[in-house]
Amino acid sequence: MMILGAMAGFLLGAGSSYAGKCTSPTIFWHASVTALAVGMLARWWGRIWFASLADALEQKRRARLQASEPKTTAKA
Repeated sequence: MMILGAMAGFLLGAGSSYAGKCTSPTIFWHASVTALAVGMLARWWGRIWFASLADALEQKRRARLQASEPKTTAKA
């Protein structure tokens, strides 16, 4: 996720700097900073997303196990 975010950030930073008619070193600087920022955000968001996905799968597994268990009644 971090690498994908960094690539997207680099392209976003380079494209917006190029559209603003910046010089080549400035374009590279803006693209690099944007790649770092978007890469870190993608890493953070990816961890949250994967944790939520794992939790949802675990809940689904528990529900399936509860549904397959036979119901017993306790007699006192």
